[in-house]
Amino acid sequence: MEPEQHSSFVAILDDDESTRDALLDLVESERLPALCFKSAEEFLDSTAGREASCLIADIRMPGMSGLELQATLRCESCLLPIIFVTGLGDIPMAVRAMREGAIDFLTKPVDDAALLKSVERAFQQYRESRLEAVEHQSLAARYKTLTPRERQVLSLLVRGLLNKQVGFELGITEYTVQIHRAHIMQKMEADSFATLVRLAAKFAVDPSSCVR
Repeated sequence: MEPEQHSSFVAILDDDESTRDALLDLVESERLPALCFKSAEEFLDSTAGREASCLIADIRMPGMSGLELQATLRCESCLLPIIFVTGLGDIPMAVRAMREGAIDFLTKPVDDAALLKSVERAFQQYRESRLEAVEHQSLAARYKTLTPRERQVLSLLVRGLLNKQVGFELGITEYTVQIHRAHIMQKMEADSFATLVRLAAKFAVDPSSCVR
């Protein structure tokens, strides 16, 4: 089934055809669109796969493993939540998968009800992640409107320096700092200094480094 544009759909990844068919039947029984892949490489080559709201993936497959795929997607800042299913899992593998953000780690044969609950959690996480990403993009766009001097002032203000101290650090008057501060508040659309600090702190968070 081809996924409908802008609708939530499930990507199913398993090298075993019978498992793919069983998972597809289960997902479609809930009237959820789904798309199947037989390898991680095929999934990565697919544009449609990246548009899924949930990925159900095997761990051990020929070629790239499920955990390697998870690491690749994470390094690409892909928001796709993953549910791992495996018949040959172990505790260290499960711990690693969950630590890296997996929604669930289920063993085969998979309990249908448990899997469907995990899919719903994945959809919810995907929606929340998308919203957060949109908000971050909006914040980044506002930050780009600041002049280099305004960015310097903002950086010092969020460190807790007073206007007078900021002026001393930058070699400008306290009044000039106040003017910059007012412009920053307006451009960042912050209704209070506390809001400005919160926005700046959120924007300053660096994405997790990618470890291969």
